[in-house]
Amino acid sequence: MPHWSKILLKVFAIVIGLVLFMYVVAALYVHANKKEILVSVTKELNKNLEGDLSIGGMEPTFLGGFPGLSMTLNNVEIKDKQWKQHKHTLLSAKKFDIAVNPLALIKGTIEIKRITIDQASIYLYTDTNGYTNTSALKKKNKDTSKKEESSTSAELKRLTLNNGIFIVDNQKGHKLFHFEVNQLVGKIDYPSSGWQADLKLKTMVKSLAFNTRKGSFMKDKLLEGPFLVHYDNQTEVVTVDPKKVKIGEEDFILGGKFKMAKNPVEFSINIKAPEILWVNAYALLTPNISKKLKLFNLEKPISVNCNITGNMGGGGDPLINVGALVRQNVLVTPGGKVKNCNFDGSYTNENFKGRGFNDANSAVRLYHFTGLYEGIPVNIDTAAINNLERPVATGMFQSNFDISRLNEVIGEDLLKFNGGRAGVKLAYSADIVDFKLTKPYVKGTVVIKDADINYVPRGLNFKNSSVSLVFTEKDLLIKNLRLQSGKSIVNMEGSIKNFLNLYYTAPEKILLNWQIRSPQLYLGEFFGFLSQRKPVKKIKKKSSSTLSEDLNAVFESSRVALDMVVDKLYYQKFLATDARAELYLSQNGITVSNVRVKHAGGLLKMNGSLSQQGRANHFDMNATISNVDIKHFFYAFNNFGLTTLTSDNLKGYLFSKVKLAGSLTEQGKILKNSLRGHVIFDFKEGELLNFEPITSVGQFAFPLRDLKNINFRNLNGKFDLNGEKIIINPMNISSNVLNMDVAGVYSLGLGTNIALDIPLRNPKKDVEIEDAEEKLKKRMKGIVLHILATDGENGKIKFKWNKNHD
Repeated sequence: MPHWSKILLKVFAIVIGLVLFMYVVAALYVHANKKEILVSVTKELNKNLEGDLSIGGMEPTFLGGFPGLSMTLNNVEIKDKQWKQHKHTLLSAKKFDIAVNPLALIKGTIEIKRITIDQASIYLYTDTNGYTNTSALKKKNKDTSKKEESSTSAELKRLTLNNGIFIVDNQKGHKLFHFEVNQLVGKIDYPSSGWQADLKLKTMVKSLAFNTRKGSFMKDKLLEGPFLVHYDNQTEVVTVDPKKVKIGEEDFILGGKFKMAKNPVEFSINIKAPEILWVNAYALLTPNISKKLKLFNLEKPISVNCNITGNMGGGGDPLINVGALVRQNVLVTPGGKVKNCNFDGSYTNENFKGRGFNDANSAVRLYHFTGLYEGIPVNIDTAAINNLERPVATGMFQSNFDISRLNEVIGEDLLKFNGGRAGVKLAYSADIVDFKLTKPYVKGTVVIKDADINYVPRGLNFKNSSVSLVFTEKDLLIKNLRLQSGKSIVNMEGSIKNFLNLYYTAPEKILLNWQIRSPQLYLGEFFGFLSQRKPVKKIKKKSSSTLSEDLNAVFESSRVALDMVVDKLYYQKFLATDARAELYLSQNGITVSNVRVKHAGGLLKMNGSLSQQGRANHFDMNATISNVDIKHFFYAFNNFGLTTLTSDNLKGYLFSKVKLAGSLTEQGKILKNSLRGHVIFDFKEGELLNFEPITSVGQFAFPLRDLKNINFRNLNGKFDLNGEKIIINPMNISSNVLNMDVAGVYSLGLGTNIALDIPLRNPKKDVEIEDAEEKLKKRMKGIVLHILATDGENGKIKFKWNKNHD
């Protein structure tokens, strides 16, 4: 071994020996002067206190802090002077392990290099008047701080806290921060600008309530991760560098700043979550926010950025701004799922500057929202929900889609669509109650083209249908509506006043005013309105059931007023032209008024009502018939159920007033025996052709007269209808070949009993008589046959002498 190496080893051994000697001397000194040193330590710590510091005992730990000198302080407590009133101890620790510089200790000064604290509780309390137990900590005088720092301040190099509790309870500011610290390990450096702490923390967040009336952020969540903290002496700002930490099972980047010079201390905290599930995100928020957000869900992780800014004093909530990025996700709402969902979202509790940080001034906004709702593309450029106390939703909704996609939304038991497309562009504003839109204001258009529509409850089918819906702020205008059902073509224009408000609040008050024009209309294709409405099945476990049930309620509760003009109106054999009518549809049925149609060369006018009861629909009607060709009239209405008298037996022009009540089937046929009412008629220039009951009588009574062609200049009378019975009021019949008086009952079943008084006198003899009274007197002169028409075989009428005539 070289000579210089031996010398170096000797020197090193001497140095080691001196260090060990000095350490032993210091340790012996501490052991010998334990009480004096405890007093010294207590005195040193009390320089920064204005309360009561108590240390239960102190023991040196010789090797625990080598090469420094360490000691253990047991049962350390710091209390403020008003502790007896509020009972909240500022600091309570079972054990403090303190490492000090032994050389400085021998010189009479304390330099603390490391502190390990076990089972400590730090409780920072402020009462409702603003008094705080931190008053136990003596504040430095700015003029003397530099001097004190140079002579007495201790630089803490390392800090360890095990199983501790840290609480900030501000009763005046309604704040409560409560952390159960599993472990805190920190390394502290002191550059010229201030200090820097490199910390590792694992703690359970029991409460992070900036406003205890609203609840806590991150409640009962485990926070774990590194923190790099800086303090700048000049700005008096504590900065927490952004670092990756864990909150619960999610990864976050957490950072912030605390302005210590401000009174109260101001803070700003930034939290980023590059990928977090929605349920885990809203679980970190206060209950007043999370209870609204948990009604929604996003199935895939999202990116969230949150800034919280406030102060440690009173004044309510901090400012909260949250931003989120959602890409190719599935949004679950109370109204259904939106797939392939993309949007940028934001939340703030200061929607308007100067109005405070609260729910009433909060807003949620969505930007560039796109997705697929039940296969329907949804595009919302900007949407917002303002005022979370009384939420109001606003936005612009756009979409263009195949109309058949609505089958999944509405439910095929109500409306079924095939073909065609729908274009939607709506700006909306609406209150939100239980996350359903109420009192809405909508402006915009919905355009449907070339669609086939089936209204299932009434079995109505429309082909090649188109419509434009124009929403003003309150009203709904329906334009360019074209419906085709079978051979019927209908063009409609309509409007509903105060539509959207009534839709959600009082659908029975909705009145749809229609202007209907049609080149041809076949009534038989609309008998679905006579049938009993099929119930709409409730859709279980589908979000669309609510919409379907709402629409169904509106369709059945609302009222409709129609003003109709039809060029050609068809019903079985009936054809009318230039038809005009006013109809009123409600839950109680259909009211028809001011009906005016041209038929068989004449004019028909009518008013009436129809009560919808399904298989038997009761109707009432009043009609006036003017100058109608009776042959075509009887033919058009299938001879009104008569079998003996048909359109083949009649010629002439009919004038009549009709008052009838009865029942119609679902197919529009009159129910047998249902008719009640009367018919007053005037038959001008009439002819009775081959009427079998008359010709049968003529075969034996008037064999020389032509009873197959009977002409009437004027015939009038009144029939009363009562079920299957037609009561013929006494009626005088005067013709070219035969006069007769008729009265009795004609039955569509059994019970025909008609008395006929027929003079044998030939009416041709009275042609030259001009005086009406004289003609009437001679009318029944001579021999009169009294014949009774009654029920015969096979539904035919038989004739016999009327022995009981008057």
